[in-house]
Amino acid sequence: MTGVTLVTSALAAQEAGVVPATIRKWVQLGHLRPSGHQGRSHLYRLEDVFAAERATRRAPRRRTATATATCPDPAPQG
Repeated sequence: MTGVTLVTSALAAQEAGVVPATIRKWVQLGHLRPSGHQGRSHLYRLEDVFAAERATRRAPRRRTATATATCPDPAPQG
């Protein structure tokens, strides 16, 4: 069995491509839980960090038919 690697919130944020405040927000919203402590610092499992990142990632915005229909056609070039 392999050991679980725990990382600080700063390293977790760097690995997920977010700022440390985002890690704290994910904890506050319940998307992520600390897996340990080192002094006063929370430690996280990287797989939990990546799961929280996937769970909170925004879906790409889609253009709807109504948005396209309400946009006026550009003036003809001529």
